[in-house]
Amino acid sequence: MPRLILVRHGQSQWNLENRFTGWWDVGLTEKGVAEARDAGRLLRDKDMLPDIAFTSVQSRAIRTLHLALEEADLLWIPETKDWQLNERHYGGLTGLNKAETAEKHGDDQVKIWRRSFDIPPPDLAAGSEFDLSSDPRYAGIPVPRAESLKDTIARVLPYYEAAIVPQLASGATVLISAHGNSLRALVKHLSGISDAEITGLEIPTGQPIIYELDDALSAIERYYLSER
Repeated sequence: MPRLILVRHGQSQWNLENRFTGWWDVGLTEKGVAEARDAGRLLRDKDMLPDIAFTSVQSRAIRTLHLALEEADLLWIPETKDWQLNERHYGGLTGLNKAETAEKHGDDQVKIWRRSFDIPPPDLAAGSEFDLSSDPRYAGIPVPRAESLKDTIARVLPYYEAAIVPQLASGATVLISAHGNSLRALVKHLSGISDAEITGLEIPTGQPIIYELDDALSAIERYYLSER
């Protein structure tokens, strides 16, 4: 039966510093590297080996994928990178410390920006140091100024249907190394989670989520892979 493996990138430097990251490129911490390697060892030890991999165009997800595949001795499998698996764009919050932002704007407002389903944060100002409109990896792509979770889902799901579903339909085991919000989009879709409930879902870094799928690609079971 088809199997889908989801892995959120290992801890990044801005995860550690409690900063809004979004589309900005931030490296992994030592802990993040260890989490990625541990994910690969788990996949190997539990015989959950992917046939093909997908990731975003952000370094923390790409490096997590490569570290995991190296541990599983699978660096050779096909992989596809696509911006549509990127993290949610946090707009004008990019780079800000979450606690300091809450002190400035209030906990309730920051909670709305972080956790509401369809309310985006403030737009990123043109010319900001975090403006990626001239980044070569996004050439020809309309880089958003900010995204809600709803906006993120609107780009992730069509990509999933077009690029990933055909691989699953062929019976492949697919690994996706991506981000908290792009993976929440997939979990919401596959597990039928409501708009209200998905705002409370946290996806831990570096811990594989396994979806066992039937021939119609409906989820039979979802579980975290562990040492047990």
